[in-house]
Amino acid sequence: MDFYRDTWAEINLDDIDYNVKETLKLLPASERLFAVVKANAYGHGDVPIAEAAVRAGAHGLAVAFLDEALSLTKSKLEVPILVLGASRSTDAALAAEHNISLTVYQLEWLQEAETHLSSGQVLNVHIKCDTGMGRLGVRTKEELQEMVAFIDQSPKFTFEGLFTHFATADELDTTYFDQQLARFNAMVESLEEKPPYIHCANSATTLRHEKAYFNTVRLGISMYGLAPSQEMKSILPFSLKQAFSLHTKIVHIKKIEKGEKVSYGATYEAEGEEWIATLPIGYADGWIRKLQGQHVLVEGERVPIVGRVCMDQCMIRLSCEKPLGTTVTLIGKQVDEEISMDEIADRLETINYEVPCVITARVPRVYRQQGKIVQVINPLLG
Repeated sequence: MDFYRDTWAEINLDDIDYNVKETLKLLPASERLFAVVKANAYGHGDVPIAEAAVRAGAHGLAVAFLDEALSLTKSKLEVPILVLGASRSTDAALAAEHNISLTVYQLEWLQEAETHLSSGQVLNVHIKCDTGMGRLGVRTKEELQEMVAFIDQSPKFTFEGLFTHFATADELDTTYFDQQLARFNAMVESLEEKPPYIHCANSATTLRHEKAYFNTVRLGISMYGLAPSQEMKSILPFSLKQAFSLHTKIVHIKKIEKGEKVSYGATYEAEGEEWIATLPIGYADGWIRKLQGQHVLVEGERVPIVGRVCMDQCMIRLSCEKPLGTTVTLIGKQVDEEISMDEIADRLETINYEVPCVITARVPRVYRQQGKIVQVINPLLG
């Protein structure tokens, strides 16, 4: 393996394949799926996940920023790449050069970008509609039609797509969702000619709202095997497979006596004789201080983190002595026990999306397929 520390994340590419293929089974044959691989594929690794998603049947890829799109060009995948977030008009030529589609939502942006595109360059654009999310997007049919008219008369743009994003698709109450969908339908119907891609379905929408498919969907969190919300878990059309797991090894073990203390602030005090093991993972890895008290798995047994989590290390209390090098699972399955991403999210009082995203780049990513290691990525060693 191309790393020299006893902490790593494992990504099961077979689970990515399964989640994409099961989603595709829900869709009409003509429907196209964009795999959302923004934020380094939600912390899983952009290029390996993009390649796995395309092998499984994804039509294209979506990211948040132009930098992320350019990173994907390392993969040599010849599929559409869409930037969902804001881009600078001065970078329009760079996007066009790499055949990267950009999201637009202001006429002024198009006018400025046109001056930066060279003769013969054509930029593919998707217009975003703000139907109630309150972030980016045109808000009226008049704004939309004005932008489309400008694009149509310019040889430097292609109107490739129209989309919106839902604020409450992962909630059981569909009142606000239905309002947003109605607004988007009105936007679509206001166009005399429709673009090739019309999309509004994120993971939550794709898994439960067939009426919002149009001709393209965007699969994000559920591609990684995570439910879009706790509310939706009971209504998922198939069981998702969590692809990400996090592991480390015991690097030191000692027996301490009653009254002895552990870690910064001396906040933990032994109530009797205890076996304390040190793990080489800490908050600089994204395993943050708030996880003090969280359980981890050692030989299938749940044991607690004791004392404050340090920058590079944390300590656990064992029921008995264990050998140095014993594997400890912080997220994932071990023997008959499992610590899910949702459990960690609950502990952190956040959502499962955030957990893999905050596991930092200094934790190597190990990719498995059919039980074998097929790739290791360690940015620290290039």
